[in-house]
Amino acid sequence: MKKFKIYITFLMAAMFMVNCKEVYSPPEVNVNTNWLVVEGIINTGADSTIFKLSRTVKLTSASTLKPELKAIVTVESNANNIYTLTEKGGGVYFALPLGLDPAKQYRVRIKTTDNKQYLSDFVETKLTPAIDDITFKADDSNLKIYNSTHDDSNKARYYKFDYTETYEFHSPIPTYLKSDGKDIVPRVGAAENITICWRTIESTSVGLASTVKLTKDVVNDNLLTTIPSASERVSVMYSVLLKQYALTKDAFEFWQTLKKNTEQVGSIFDAQPSALKSNIHPVNNSTEVVIGYISACNVTTKRIFISTAQLPAIYSKSRLICAPDTFRFVNPVTKVNEVSTFLIPKLAIPSFELTNPFTGTLIGYLGSSGNCIDCTLRGSNRKPSFWP
Repeated sequence: MKKFKIYITFLMAAMFMVNCKEVYSPPEVNVNTNWLVVEGIINTGADSTIFKLSRTVKLTSASTLKPELKAIVTVESNANNIYTLTEKGGGVYFALPLGLDPAKQYRVRIKTTDNKQYLSDFVETKLTPAIDDITFKADDSNLKIYNSTHDDSNKARYYKFDYTETYEFHSPIPTYLKSDGKDIVPRVGAAENITICWRTIESTSVGLASTVKLTKDVVNDNLLTTIPSASERVSVMYSVLLKQYALTKDAFEFWQTLKKNTEQVGSIFDAQPSALKSNIHPVNNSTEVVIGYISACNVTTKRIFISTAQLPAIYSKSRLICAPDTFRFVNPVTKVNEVSTFLIPKLAIPSFELTNPFTGTLIGYLGSSGNCIDCTLRGSNRKPSFWP
């Protein structure tokens, strides 16, 4: 589930030019709003319904995440059917595919541990069409990913897109050796591999498209994301999993406002922040703010893989400039100096044996430390189950 970020933007009333500069902390920075944030949709298709609940924090807070724990979350239909979600942990609540009737309307009810209740409006169920295609174009500067879809019934019209990126990357300096604290020994099995890794990241941007001004409900070559050629994400193999949602007009306008407030505000010439119109309301306190919007639809998905063999040669070049260091033994038998290098975990990692070219005698090792040799510092060496 995509991690959905809420930013509260405060504007300065005027700009001053003065000879001396002093640190100014607006009073809003230290305000503890503690607003409830609701992320997720009611999934009417063959997939789980997942909601994430959290609270806003002060801008000066060291923590950026405050999950809402031990809440009771239910999905209700306008025919009085009630479905209770299970708490997974970390503010996440889920239910396996509910088999919901798309002809009915649905809402969400939330009860927190302090006995506060929040209730969303009933929303109509939208039918999301299949994703037609995910394509890409690449030059020496960027890789651009596009998506296309259409609805023959002309009923979808408003679309939202989330995506998850997974990519394979390799350490610039490979290694098949390690220190066991006493000696340099071979690495055995995939669990000890620190040369080949994978990383998965959720999109943080809000992808939207509307076809209301078109005669046909067709989204063609919508720009999903742009990746610089120098990015490690496209150094070996890259994959994107696209999730597509059909929205109501009101839901689309909520996400459009959120996108403007979080992605298009940075200077006095950008669009100014607008109030978010949530369809989730506190039951007993009309002045309390809730951030989020409940929608009900099925979700359609599609995944593609892109290898560097499909891209210009610049994409396969190393992103890190790494030169292995030479670690030599004073005595190749007693290994006097080894304790200060490879035998201290994470201080240095051996990569290759260094031998005398004339005698073949071991005289030391080549190695390094950090990102140049250990890919697990920024990824996982566990190959994803869907990886080719």
